[in-house]
Amino acid sequence: MSWGLILAIIIGGLVGFGISVFLQKMFVKLKIQSAQDRAEKIIEDAKKEAENIVKEAKLKAEAELQRLKTELENRMRKELDEAKAELRKKEEQLIQREARLDAKEEKLEEREERVKAIEEEIEKQKQEIEVIKSEYMKKLSETAGLSQEEARETLLRELDRELEIEYAKKIKAWEDRLTQEETEMAQKVITTAIQRIALDTASNITTTVVHLPNEEMKGRVIGREGRNIRTFEAITGVNVVIDDTPEVVVLSCWDPVRREIARVALQRLVDDGRIHPGRIEEEVEKAQKQIEAEMMKAAKDAVREVGIGLVPTNILKLLGRLKYRRSYGQNVLQHSIEVAIIAGNIAAELGLDEKLARRAGFFHDIGKAIDHEVEGSHAAIGADILKKNGESEIIVNAVAAHHDEVEPASLIAEIVKVADAISASREGARSESIEGYVKRIKQLEEIANSFEGVKQAFAMQAGRELRVIVEPEKIDDEMLAKLSYDIAKKIEETMDYPGQVKVVTIRELRSIEWAK
Repeated sequence: MSWGLILAIIIGGLVGFGISVFLQKMFVKLKIQSAQDRAEKIIEDAKKEAENIVKEAKLKAEAELQRLKTELENRMRKELDEAKAELRKKEEQLIQREARLDAKEEKLEEREERVKAIEEEIEKQKQEIEVIKSEYMKKLSETAGLSQEEARETLLRELDRELEIEYAKKIKAWEDRLTQEETEMAQKVITTAIQRIALDTASNITTTVVHLPNEEMKGRVIGREGRNIRTFEAITGVNVVIDDTPEVVVLSCWDPVRREIARVALQRLVDDGRIHPGRIEEEVEKAQKQIEAEMMKAAKDAVREVGIGLVPTNILKLLGRLKYRRSYGQNVLQHSIEVAIIAGNIAAELGLDEKLARRAGFFHDIGKAIDHEVEGSHAAIGADILKKNGESEIIVNAVAAHHDEVEPASLIAEIVKVADAISASREGARSESIEGYVKRIKQLEEIANSFEGVKQAFAMQAGRELRVIVEPEKIDDEMLAKLSYDIAKKIEETMDYPGQVKVVTIRELRSIEWAK
């Protein structure tokens, strides 16, 4: 093969390769152009679709905005209608309350007029009695040959008798007339105030019993030469009584908080089984922290239950101590809650500040938390504590006056006194010792027997009722009402007792004859 042919072949190959490269470049260029066209078309389509989406979103947003606007208008219109209805309701209540007040004023005016009429009638009867007395004395002197002085004494005895009978009748009539409406109103207010109250009570004790797993544990509690029991008593301030009662240790102390700390500590020591002075000190410290936490929790729970708002921490600590304080068997913290709720309900019924009444009622016995540590009555101690902590003058006075040690300065103070009496005197609220119960029963019967004409007297229903049987020859039917009144007044003046005492006088005249 000649070099010319080889050269031609090489040149032909190079030309073919160049054409192939050129064609490939042209093909790639065409593909790029096609891709660009498709991309531009896709971008154009995307722009159009985005515009459509934006338009659709705007339409939806406008529709949603219109819906929300309509819903808001409807809600505002509904709330406005409810507010108008509530306002109309309050206006009606105010009108009704005003009408009730007007009615009460009219009743009071009518009552005053009736009392005035009764007084005028009594004055008129006195004048008539004077006339009759004069005529009667004249007739006695003329017909019986009595002297003027003798006739006068005879007449006076008769008149005294008649006046006592008339006085008894008047007392009965006045009581029935003047107390009927007041009783109904008082029953309504008090029933409304106490209808939701149902609290458990506890017995009034100064000892706590700790049960032991076996008799051997008593020896561990005592310790070698009594060192454990001496350490325990010294740290807790509680007397440990170990007697012949099997598997029982008695803790005795007047301070219920110390007694509870001692109980928790001793129970832990007994459960653990390791009892020595070091462990005793450690467990007592743990028990003290536990009881303090429980007292704080009880105080906060009570404040939340009563709903009186914020209470300072130092006041909460004192309130917590009332959880373990009892008065006549009644738990003082539960009693304070009860008084607060009753006082608030009474205040609400009377249109007064319910929250203020609840706060005053809740704090009324706070002085009992430290009355064994500070000199003075618990009412005065409590008032001083609240004054130092910035409570209002109304609350301070209500606490100081709830046992009549100072004069009540507001209706809130009077309400707290009433609520305290209701809580203390309701059935089952307080326990009473046998000696105190027997003494009260005897005193009731002695008061009744001290009146002339009383044959027998029996105290019944745990001293809440006194039945008096009279001698029918000395006490007639007209004098029964006066005798009941006099006995009740003497009981009020000379005795302290929970609740009320019902005095029932009974007169029975028997006539016996034999047929022979």
